[in-house]
Amino acid sequence: MSNPHNVRHYPGAGLVTWVFFLWLYAPIAVVIWFSFNENRLVSVWTGFSMKWYAAALTNRALMDALRVSLTVAVVATSVATLVALSAAMVLSRNETMRFRRLSETVVNLPLLLPEIVVAVASLILFSQMGFSNGMARLIVAHSAFCTPFAFLPIRARMQGMSRDYEEAAKDLYASPFTAFRRVTLPLILPGVFAGAMLAFVISMDDFITSNLLATGGTTTLPVYIFGLIKQGTTPELNAISTLLILASLIIATFALVLSARSMRRA
Repeated sequence: MSNPHNVRHYPGAGLVTWVFFLWLYAPIAVVIWFSFNENRLVSVWTGFSMKWYAAALTNRALMDALRVSLTVAVVATSVATLVALSAAMVLSRNETMRFRRLSETVVNLPLLLPEIVVAVASLILFSQMGFSNGMARLIVAHSAFCTPFAFLPIRARMQGMSRDYEEAAKDLYASPFTAFRRVTLPLILPGVFAGAMLAFVISMDDFITSNLLATGGTTTLPVYIFGLIKQGTTPELNAISTLLILASLIIATFALVLSARSMRRA
């Protein structure tokens, strides 16, 4: 008897899927589990304890690195999202624009280049300009390579939106800014939010560019964690990693809830 829904079943596919996800998430589970280890030796379990979370949250160097990462990520995300939104509006609403494909390629260029190339180029440029402020260098560089990550979801949302809503707003004598603020922006807001969250996560996670451009007092969290790894893995490092995983889950859940609400409204 044929399957009424034309769904093919492959023997062993379920087992392969479970093995893949086990291989992918088992190391994360181990990190979370040993973050509650009372013993300083990571591989030797001696009892349950929350002291490493307290140690991580009272570590001044760690909190300074977190503050730098959050500052850079928030500012870079804001700049990258505004630039990406502007680029998406121009490229999606001006189909007869000259060099349209070239302009889109320029926006997405950081995605095509290895990050080490972009980081070294930024370092050389800032050195030639005499630009020595570590925080400003990080913000400029992060804004540049986060822009295409914010651009892709916004551009996809713009392409999927009918222009009839904007035309109707203009027929009702709405100014271009009013039409954008009252009609276009609410419709593409899930894409804007997704692009901003992607840019924020990419900025928070960046190591190569931050390691090359950071100066004294501007150490980011990934660079700080890398320094801890060179000294040896400790439960405090596991606690930091677990807190980052928790923060990522919260952001992802918030993004999914917002996207689901937008789909229901649509």
